Amino acid sequence: MNCSPGLTPSLAVPNPWSAPVYCRETVTSTMDEARLLARAGAPHGAVIAASYQERGRGRTRERSWRGDAGKNLYFTILFRFEGGVIPEALTLRTGLAVSLAVEDYEPALKGRVRVKWPNDIMILTRGETAVSARKAAGILTESDGTFVYTGVGINVAQTAFPADLEKKATSIVLARSEADGPAPAPENKAEDTGFLLGLVLRRLYGELSGGGKDWRARIGERLYRRGEPVKFLAGAADRPREYGGVLEGVGAGGELLLALPGETSARAFITGELAVYDTPG
Repeated sequence: MNCSPGLTPSLAVPNPWSAPVYCRETVTSTMDEARLLARAGAPHGAVIAASYQERGRGRTRERSWRGDAGKNLYFTILFRFEGGVIPEALTLRTGLAVSLAVEDYEPALKGRVRVKWPNDIMILTRGETAVSARKAAGILTESDGTFVYTGVGINVAQTAFPADLEKKATSIVLARSEADGPAPAPENKAEDTGFLLGLVLRRLYGELSGGGKDWRARIGERLYRRGEPVKFLAGAADRPREYGGVLEGVGAGGELLLALPGETSARAFITGELAVYDTPG
């Protein structure tokens, strides 16, 4: 995505919210830029996208989102929901939209993209001994009481990751190469990140404007590790409580449903994360 040095609307990316799509090559964080846009009066559905974030963050502020400049897609959508009512399970439903858009963008990955509760997108990959999955995208939703900011980071054309991430992360280009032979030149794929952004916006708009009534069932169909024994770290990331059980699905509000040994009904969790990177593959 080619952005000008300043902050300018990008007319090349269609936005179904009929709001501006702003684009910058480098930002500290698209979340921070979205807050500035909100203060400046940007409308509901405005988007700020970037080719590179210097300090992108994850589920906690201590976790950063790292990626090579110009090879991935980072953006935040500014929402001004009517009456201040946030749609249920917004982060999970954004993940559903992203997973579908990734498959639209790269059909070779159809059936391999999963939503990992609560805010990651995984792509199934075949290792030497087993099918596993690696993270290709993450979603972060924040609210300041007036505005809601939904940030998304997608690894698009990156082909190498730092040592601490190389067994945990993947990109669309890398995953495609496993399914369909040698990957195209990363720089060619990176030029299409604006197209991918348009696909995500279209999918999410449809999800939030009346077409997503069956979101719970559709997330359940692609929920990562559903029906499998999992280790779940409940609560705050800095002091989690570990549970072991079978992941049953998601509840009506997007909560994780975990069947625990000795309990007759699934227990619901609203905060926490799956511990998956110590599993085989």
